[in-house]
Amino acid sequence: MAAQEYFQSHPDQNYERPAVVSPVVSRYNSTHQSPPGGAATKPSKIYTDPSSQSDLAYKPYAYSSPIDYHPSQSTLDSPSVGGGRLHDPEQYADNIPLRPHGKPSQDDYLAHNTQYQGSQSPESQRPPKQEPQRSRYTGKKRKGWLKGPIPWVVYFASAVQIAVFIGEIIKNSTTTGSPIMIHPQFNPMIGPSTYVLINMGARFVPCMRSTPGVQDAAEPVNWPCPSTTTSDPNADSNKCDLSQLCGFGGVNEKNPNQWFRFIIPMFLHAGIVHIGFNLLLQLTMGREVEMLIGSLRFALVYFSSGIFGFVLGGNFAASAIASTGASGCLFGILALTLLDLIYSWGERKSPGRDLLFLLLDIVISFVLGLLPGLDNFSHIGGFLMGLVLGICILHSPNALRERIGLSSTYTPMGGVPTASNTEGGVGAFAKKPVGFFKGRKPLWWVWWVIRAGALLGILVAFIVLLNNFYKYRDTCSWCKYLSCLVNLDLLLCLEGTVG
Repeated sequence: MAAQEYFQSHPDQNYERPAVVSPVVSRYNSTHQSPPGGAATKPSKIYTDPSSQSDLAYKPYAYSSPIDYHPSQSTLDSPSVGGGRLHDPEQYADNIPLRPHGKPSQDDYLAHNTQYQGSQSPESQRPPKQEPQRSRYTGKKRKGWLKGPIPWVVYFASAVQIAVFIGEIIKNSTTTGSPIMIHPQFNPMIGPSTYVLINMGARFVPCMRSTPGVQDAAEPVNWPCPSTTTSDPNADSNKCDLSQLCGFGGVNEKNPNQWFRFIIPMFLHAGIVHIGFNLLLQLTMGREVEMLIGSLRFALVYFSSGIFGFVLGGNFAASAIASTGASGCLFGILALTLLDLIYSWGERKSPGRDLLFLLLDIVISFVLGLLPGLDNFSHIGGFLMGLVLGICILHSPNALRERIGLSSTYTPMGGVPTASNTEGGVGAFAKKPVGFFKGRKPLWWVWWVIRAGALLGILVAFIVLLNNFYKYRDTCSWCKYLSCLVNLDLLLCLEGTVG
């Protein structure tokens, strides 16, 4: 209404109104709207003839309205009408200069600078990829505790050793009133009394065979009881017989024979320092070696080394030493690792560092072997057994492979053997017994004779040592100094002999 009043109050002004634009009618629609003021018509057919398409074309000024609209030429040229110049053939042309989309030449590519200027590239700013941690013993990539094969032997042995040590502490506490030995002297290994260890199965020669100065003594020998806390020989706690000290149902006083003391000591330990060091070595180096060579071969080396070490110590160590611990077993694993290091020296990333760690472990173990309750002969025996079994179960070293007809290099522990580097094991021999020996070079025969001879030699040595322990009892006068502390003033071994 306000608009009408405005138009009526200004009749002298000529206002022009644009014409109403008719909607675009598609030729595919069956209906259309009629122009304003006109009647609706129905097309005769849906699909029209192309010649009549001009009737349906878009005609913005085809219909008139109550207010006539006659645009001028300047209005048509105005950009506000119809979105541009309607009659300009250049109305849709772009004024943006475009580069021709031809194939770039090699000169253009080489001239283009692809280097980052002023700052480093995003890739160079990323933190460097860390190399996986490698074992200081085997040189292999260290796996997580829950990855790879499960080291059943290491876990079983460690669990049993921990349980037995807890039993030692409990028994020492109930028999002496203290969890560790503090009277009549302090145990430097921070553990139970020596006599408690003997009662629980430590390797103690008088409990295993007849001993000079014991069975042939003019008067019965009094032994310290497991509960003793004094060094007074007249105390009642120091007047036990051999059966009370040895335990396990007693022994034959004339001919004791607790042979199982070559095996049980592998699970006993003299104190926290002793078991702590052994478990540290066992759960690191031992675990890695078992994962590389398999549980069967690891168990063979582990237990064979431990038993052979206690047999060697029983022959040459002082007869009064009560020996315990899995150090002999671990020395066998150390020998196996050392042999593998020598065989694969050229393939190691830092063989000198690996050798240094091995030597450090060996030196520490030998120093601990001088303390009461430990035996360096067990270390030596375990190391010898580990070397021999390592020669038998490991692949041939690189120095011999080419000479014996093997073209590939040495496969370290845990390496994946291929058809070219396998030497033929029990499986190959079982499949083709005759073909296994065909085409072998003379040096191959020599090397296998050496390996078989080493295995046979260690078995013979084991039998000879057992025979000497029970029958001949030959020993050496200076051997005891390898397993005991020496008083430099008196030049006496602090671990004496029985008798």
